[in-house]
Amino acid sequence: MYLKESETIRPVEPRITKRRKERLKMKITSVEIWDMNIASLPWHHPVIIRINTDEGISGLGEAGMAYGTGHSGAAGYVKNLAESFLIGADPMKAERLWEAMFRGTFWAQGGGPVVFAGMSAIDIACWDIKGKALKQPIYQLLGGKTNDNLRCYASQIQFGWSHKGQTKLVKPEEYAAAAVTAVAEGYDAVKVDPTTFDEDGQRTPGLNKMLSRKTVKMIYNRVNAIREAVGDDVDILIELHAAPGATSAIQIGQALEEFNCMFFEEGVHYLNAALQEKVTRSVNIPMAAGERLYTRWGYRQYFENQSLDLIQPDICLVGGLTEGKKVCDYAHIYDITVQAHVCGSPISTAAALQLEAVIPNFQIHEHHIIALQPGNCELCVPDYQPERGRYAIPEAPGLGLELNMPVISKSPCVTVK
Repeated sequence: MYLKESETIRPVEPRITKRRKERLKMKITSVEIWDMNIASLPWHHPVIIRINTDEGISGLGEAGMAYGTGHSGAAGYVKNLAESFLIGADPMKAERLWEAMFRGTFWAQGGGPVVFAGMSAIDIACWDIKGKALKQPIYQLLGGKTNDNLRCYASQIQFGWSHKGQTKLVKPEEYAAAAVTAVAEGYDAVKVDPTTFDEDGQRTPGLNKMLSRKTVKMIYNRVNAIREAVGDDVDILIELHAAPGATSAIQIGQALEEFNCMFFEEGVHYLNAALQEKVTRSVNIPMAAGERLYTRWGYRQYFENQSLDLIQPDICLVGGLTEGKKVCDYAHIYDITVQAHVCGSPISTAAALQLEAVIPNFQIHEHHIIALQPGNCELCVPDYQPERGRYAIPEAPGLGLELNMPVISKSPCVTVK
């Protein structure tokens, strides 16, 4: 049989009825929300969610407000989002769902941690579902692995470095001992807030004002003790939790310049970007911040004024994996590197690892002391931990985690159907 010149072969398209199209679309059937209470960690309240579908596939997410004040607000906001946007929606369409929440909640276009924590939890859970449905780790769906294993730092050694809880370090030799412990485990970088406690073990007062010589000397002596204990080949990272004012941050930064620190984190708060510009101009240490910035819009002015050298988006706050990847790509335009902020449940860690595996501007991974504590580690299985200061990327589908229900079920659950 020969075709005439005017004839073409048309592929035979399968006839898909409306009913079959409905069957091909995965649907969210319910959302479970746990505002966790952990007896051994009374200040730590991860907000964990599980999105369930009609295909029997579930995805995990976390609203990143486990610390500070506001975890119950985040849990409540996830409930509101679930009621308004999720039931019957297709979790495979994470981008569409994110845009619907951003445009349709009224509050998201003004921002704030409760709003974006709720959106982040849902977005991460949708990516977990997508990975499980396609039988791929999330990093494959985000662009594939750029980084085979991730360098880590031991974070918050002002609380010691132990699996057996946290302590208040006061004396310089105590800071040195904590750093040595971390280095002995294979870490070649440690982060410390040398301002958290005063010489009596109380929260240091007046950090937002000009500091006395005595206070500056106390801070200097603690960092000096760490440097002398670990040597020149271990990186020291300085964290200030946005407690100082611009002037006191400059005092601290200039006093610590001689230690060649990797970065100087959260010297000031985020409500006036000009404060960070002032500190950046005045201190000769690379600047880092970002755990309290949300979405591309929150980071924009810091990128454009070039006041940060490293950003620290929390995947459970910045807008989830959908928005977190965009923020990291945006930073890459300005030669800004990335370290995801991690201070939550194992879900927070797993989400950070999947994104950090992909991005070419990855710098280092945060391994927070909370990630060592049994009360936190046992929330999910398996318990991913670094080896000799390096994290392997989980290869299981999605986030590679499941809830440890005998532990999770000790906290009350709210279910939206």
